[in-house]
Amino acid sequence: MGIVAGLDSAPDFTRIVVCDSDTGAVLRQGYAPHPLEAGENGRPADVDPQAWLLSLGEAAGGGLLEGVQAIGVSAQQNAIVPLDAQGNTVRPALVGADKRTQVSAADLVDGLGGREAWAQAVGCVPQAAQPVTKLRWLARNEPDNARRTAALLQAHDWLVWQLLGRPARRTTDRGGASGTGYWSAATGAYRPDLVELALGHQVMLPDVIGPSEAAGTTPEGLLISAGTGETMAAAFGLGLGFGDAVVSLGASGSVMAVHPEALVDQSGMITSLADATGMHLPVVTTLNAVRTLRGTAELLGLADLEALSELAMKSTPGSHGLVFLPYLEGERTPNLPHTAGTLAGLRRESMRPEHLARASFEGMLCGLADALDVLRGRGVEVRRVFLLGAAAELPAVQAAAPGLFGAQVVVPQLADYAAIGAARQAAWALGASQGTLDPRTPPAWQGPAAQVLEPGDQLAVGQAVRQQYISVREQTHPTAFRG
Repeated sequence: MGIVAGLDSAPDFTRIVVCDSDTGAVLRQGYAPHPLEAGENGRPADVDPQAWLLSLGEAAGGGLLEGVQAIGVSAQQNAIVPLDAQGNTVRPALVGADKRTQVSAADLVDGLGGREAWAQAVGCVPQAAQPVTKLRWLARNEPDNARRTAALLQAHDWLVWQLLGRPARRTTDRGGASGTGYWSAATGAYRPDLVELALGHQVMLPDVIGPSEAAGTTPEGLLISAGTGETMAAAFGLGLGFGDAVVSLGASGSVMAVHPEALVDQSGMITSLADATGMHLPVVTTLNAVRTLRGTAELLGLADLEALSELAMKSTPGSHGLVFLPYLEGERTPNLPHTAGTLAGLRRESMRPEHLARASFEGMLCGLADALDVLRGRGVEVRRVFLLGAAAELPAVQAAAPGLFGAQVVVPQLADYAAIGAARQAAWALGASQGTLDPRTPPAWQGPAAQVLEPGDQLAVGQAVRQQYISVREQTHPTAFRG
């Protein structure tokens, strides 16, 4: 039996899982918060990456890594660390939650000739969170720092580099590279001209290594795998395969699925990412998911989402004709950045708290079903949907999701699947290096404990509710999905 560890450096904490390399069984765990002062919305836009190392050291305390032979690193996506020619940080890392870069994203879209040009170049249209957009912001707002920048690393790249003792060679993986906005998942190559467009000059970029390759070995003989972003690590930890999609319920929502090829989408709704296995992860994002539920709970004077769910279950599918288009913060899928939410079907009999509560759940899930349909419309097969996030445990979500999604719904037990995915990657790299695993086939770990929900008799009812929602959406926004 080998022992491996997965390290997940999330925006707010570091979690480490130590696993059996053969089965994936979790042997022990460590946790530490990031020692950061909170900025806007509790998360600073600028972060000293040394804080990630401090948190890592605290999480690994008490001999947690004793006996470990390999480590995989997962980290928050879209955080970019600019380095000078000597490998020192030019400034604190710019992280994904940074909203200062929205104007820069629009500048870049125009600078390359529009959305279609970007989609063709790198499989995505620049968004505020992406590293390429942060480079444009840096050039415009901190020109001295931009000129000093000689190399770029993402969060997981930087942590891997530090663990290896800052070697001359710096590496990344396909998954992390595919989210930068200057690497194409379709071609497997960087677009240094896009870095120059954003930053004003070219820089050193890390080598993109394969899914089962090792980034290197520490002087103590500890193997460090390629590392990857949190999304790719979580997909790997869940054991996703063809026909599987993930719907993630945060304040905003995201839908991703495993697909054999990169998708080019000029509308910008699909971001074409690479996964941690050599396949692809097309992702569609909605701006409004659990924020819709929280807003409704506040409006109804309810203490929490559990109370909202309990109230919603007193209504019936279709919410007595009440339809909630949940575009509270504008929307990205469909692309309606300046719109607002809509409540339709108000009649005397539907004006009851339980119907509004039910409509908020149905509206949120129908918006995510729209995102699933964007992928299905591009030939992505969806037979099974993994539902993630604390809200996935709510009875009102579980009652409606299978029928609205038109697929089996799997609700995995709550766990840090990004850390587990990082550990699985470490086991793969370790086995490939020892000749005990095929470099093309990851280790077959046991799947997560999960609740499985079948659409069954609710399929027809769910699709009727969905059609009610689509009818209102097309009346309100007739061209939303037609360009």
